[in-house]
Amino acid sequence: MICSTLIASVVIGQEEKGLFVNSIKGAIEIDGLSKEIQWDKAKWSNSFWMWRPTDSIQANKQTRFKMLRDEKNLYILIEADINGINFTTPNLKRDFNTYGADYITLLFDTFNDATNAFSFATNPLGLKADGLISGGNQSYRSDRNYSWDTKWEVETKIEETYYTAEIKIPFSSFFYDNTQTSWRFNIYRRNTQGNEHSIWIRTPQNQTIGNLAFMGEMAFKEPLKKARNPLSFIPYLSASSQKDFIEPSQNSSFSLGGDVKVPIGNALNLDLTINPDFSQVEVDDQVVNLTRFAISLPEKRQFFTQNDDLFKDFGAFGDVTPFFSRRIGVAEDLDGNTIENKIIAGARLSGKLNSNLRLGFLNVLTEEDIKNEIPSNLNTVFTLRQKVFDRSNVSFFLIDRRTMDNYSFVTKEEEKNSVTGIEYNLASKDSKWSGRAFFHKSFTEGLDEDDVISGINLERNTLNNRMLMEIIHGGEDFRSNLGFYRRTGFLKLSPEYTYRIYPKNPNVNSYEFSERSFFVLDPSIDYKLTDRWFITSIQKRYLNNTNLSLRVTNRQEYLINGFDPTRSDDGISLPSNTTYDFTDVQISYRSDQRKRFNFNSKLSYGSFYNGTKLSIENELNWRKQPIFNASVIVNFNDIKLPEPFSSKNIWLISPKLDFTFSKTLFWTTFVQYNSQKENLGVNSRLQWRFAPLSDLFIVYNDNYLSTDNFSPRYRSFNLKLTYWLNI
Repeated sequence: MICSTLIASVVIGQEEKGLFVNSIKGAIEIDGLSKEIQWDKAKWSNSFWMWRPTDSIQANKQTRFKMLRDEKNLYILIEADINGINFTTPNLKRDFNTYGADYITLLFDTFNDATNAFSFATNPLGLKADGLISGGNQSYRSDRNYSWDTKWEVETKIEETYYTAEIKIPFSSFFYDNTQTSWRFNIYRRNTQGNEHSIWIRTPQNQTIGNLAFMGEMAFKEPLKKARNPLSFIPYLSASSQKDFIEPSQNSSFSLGGDVKVPIGNALNLDLTINPDFSQVEVDDQVVNLTRFAISLPEKRQFFTQNDDLFKDFGAFGDVTPFFSRRIGVAEDLDGNTIENKIIAGARLSGKLNSNLRLGFLNVLTEEDIKNEIPSNLNTVFTLRQKVFDRSNVSFFLIDRRTMDNYSFVTKEEEKNSVTGIEYNLASKDSKWSGRAFFHKSFTEGLDEDDVISGINLERNTLNNRMLMEIIHGGEDFRSNLGFYRRTGFLKLSPEYTYRIYPKNPNVNSYEFSERSFFVLDPSIDYKLTDRWFITSIQKRYLNNTNLSLRVTNRQEYLINGFDPTRSDDGISLPSNTTYDFTDVQISYRSDQRKRFNFNSKLSYGSFYNGTKLSIENELNWRKQPIFNASVIVNFNDIKLPEPFSSKNIWLISPKLDFTFSKTLFWTTFVQYNSQKENLGVNSRLQWRFAPLSDLFIVYNDNYLSTDNFSPRYRSFNLKLTYWLNI
């Protein structure tokens, strides 16, 4: 038993809050009604603060919650005051998008490290969204992983002035240290009708809502027992039919495989996959690439996304990432088209060795494809992450890729490649300071001179000011065959400054003035400046969630190698060893996403290399909530270059229809036309969740070549059945 005085949470500059979690006997029925007498043993916790539109006062519509536990489950009861019942609920899907919608999110830091947490979210209709939080939840972009799923229960009831949510989460859904008597905890919500975000632990609005630096505490009256996490089997059956119209062929296939999740102690999990099938994964979003660099697309395959921060969170985003999971199981055919490279089997061990040390191990074997000159590869990643000080950590990684046979089409450089590195990640207790210092070295046959990449960045983020400085040096001989990097042999400097104003204006939340620049030099040509960018922007955020911004970008680029920005088949490349100066102006406006019809539009115009470019980007959305969502992306680029270089009008048109007939039945149809790639694609997916985390998918794909009267290229029909079985 712990003492009766609450252990106060450590929240820098904020009030300290905590609650007791009493133990009960007897079942609680999850129905949203809170009728059981056991709830009388728990006290309400309240006094929520606004996060936005201001962080200095208590929320207008308050939220109350209480907690209980038995030996196997944690129970949470929530009452949320409301302005009415006209909620924003775009759809009925699991892991629903909370942006612009009503929701309540609970965060559990079960190891008290202020860096990692479990996230559970619901809304007035009782939808579920669960995920894993990493990196202290300091970034919306990289610190939230909603591909993680687990079993839990929630029911809601809507009254005239409030709604209730009753939640049951098995302790087997968490990983935790049972020797600790308390967890760090926070809860926050969005009330769209009152246009406010509110949170239990007061958080500065310049920080992300749910930042793990700002949390309270939940103390257990009785110690927790060791978790009895279940052994999970997730087999699948898949049948498919494909037809290739370019190289005429038609075939059908049937496959069997699956995943196994093996808990190891309270904090480690071993994931095994045999003959995985990703036919149900949503297709990649088409993009238009007008740069001279490759573009990285996000990972959507669940096997690679769980605990993915242990593997991907190294290096500098956008410049050098030593491990990029899409290098595994995805390859290019001889014509440069992206195709699947079949995975034979894989294993991933990830989690905590103790409260301060995390481990990640990944080992995946892929199949050879002699026809497309793709070798069989063994891909291995090993990482360790040790917490130091309050919220910082030191990380080590080793990445290795090697072919499983001698292939005539594979060079010595490509046969095997290893990369190792060490990093220090800074996160101050109050989240005002963050940064990273890293050193990576590669080992590649025949490349052993400047094979190091190193860098440092430091950021200070306060209410009114954000300052950032980053310096990266990349060696010419550095290679990571499992990574993503834009260039080798460079020195990059990137200063950035943002100033924020929060006016006393009933319509405006903030003004942001930002100046960002970066300079890239090439050491191989006497540190010649090859890239110089100055980006000046002004942004006005309104209290009704609309956003207006103006951006001016001035660029100078020295082309070491010529390239054609239109990527036309018969295009003539801009000449190499030439410097170009060009400037464009962009204005953008995002409307209120709470509205049934909303849009996000951008218009830019300016010089572009030795010509001009007009760009129009539009995303239009309309919903009949929560059953139907329709959206369309219409992007247009008018590139005019002087003769004999290529001028081109490039269109990207992507309509999407999304039906959520119930919490278990969904149908999505996605059409994408990209004139740069001369391609029209159709993806239609029906999903029936017939049991918890168990699904039947029916997927139709069609692909057309737009240059030949939209003649068909490839067509497939897939049926996949998965079932989640816990033992």
